[in-house]
Amino acid sequence: MTPLAELLADRIRRFGPLTFADYMRECLYHPVQGYYSKAESKRFADYYTSVDVHPVFGRLLARQFVEMWENLGRPAELMLVEAGAGVGRCAVHVLDFCEAQLPAFYDALRYVAVERSASRREQATIRSERHAATGRFAASAEIPARIPVGCFFSNELVDALPVHRVTVDGSALKEILVALREENFVDVLAPLSTCAISEYFAVQGIALGEGQHAEAGLEACDWISEIGRRLERGYVLTIDYGHPAADLFDDHHMRGTLLAYQNHRASEDFYAAPGEQDLTAHVNFTALEAWGKRAGLETAGFTSQTAFLLALGQENEFADLYDAGQTEADRTRARLQLKTLIHPEGMGERFQVLIQQKGVTVPQLTGLAGISRRA
Repeated sequence: MTPLAELLADRIRRFGPLTFADYMRECLYHPVQGYYSKAESKRFADYYTSVDVHPVFGRLLARQFVEMWENLGRPAELMLVEAGAGVGRCAVHVLDFCEAQLPAFYDALRYVAVERSASRREQATIRSERHAATGRFAASAEIPARIPVGCFFSNELVDALPVHRVTVDGSALKEILVALREENFVDVLAPLSTCAISEYFAVQGIALGEGQHAEAGLEACDWISEIGRRLERGYVLTIDYGHPAADLFDDHHMRGTLLAYQNHRASEDFYAAPGEQDLTAHVNFTALEAWGKRAGLETAGFTSQTAFLLALGQENEFADLYDAGQTEADRTRARLQLKTLIHPEGMGERFQVLIQQKGVTVPQLTGLAGISRRA
């Protein structure tokens, strides 16, 4: 057993089975033994994100952010809040680019990097020390209580929010809890731990089939609801892998979408190494829309990462891809890295982009050019 497994096993012995959401929360966010409390190098051993591929990802995001700022009337101060900011890699890419290429926008920026891990917040502050010195950057453990005018964004965060696991057994919706048997973690079926689970599926018109497994992302619903309440005017941009509900709960996902990642390999052995492997579930974008609407967020558009980045990059023929003084070999390498971000068989179609807005009545954003579909 890992150190966290010992803690969880003792908890189950004392208080009985855990909901999978509680188990997943401890596995990922336990302040000492949680996966996301580990050193950044641990993550690179298991997976990498779009931010890690090339700075152009952050630069194109900056292009979208400046357009949002303009749509909001070019306020003197715009709060740009990144949730799940890690060690601040995206923050540096965005801020460095804005400082060099978008000076008027940079002067208005107040970048808040939200990160639960104290060690990663410290690393982010060190990386962005120059921007912090001028008041353009701050790291925080919590989402700001108020975002008067701004943009709240995340990249590969919602897939790591804890989920409840359910299945249909004898035509009844049952919850899959985490129990202990002969010192091993095992699944056990039980009545639903909260009526919010049945509401989750009912609101979206989802009826699961007999024996089908699925995840209920209640924490993601609470998360988007809270963002909607705190954002007074502006945008919410969510980039992650997932599907609309109609696709997420279809016959192709009878086992659900929950996966464990370790050493760049995916498995369904969720109990193999608590605290030592990543746990993720595909994002339900329909739920983000539905619960966001309850909190005043209107859907601006939903598209693929491919379409989003291409629309932003084509404005200047992807000039943001290159740095001054690069050799032709460097430029070729940069073009290959861009392909990783936009290729349909790579990250491009695997990741989706949902943009929601509040108090905005101006035309469609460039990143959503030609897109009007909903999740």
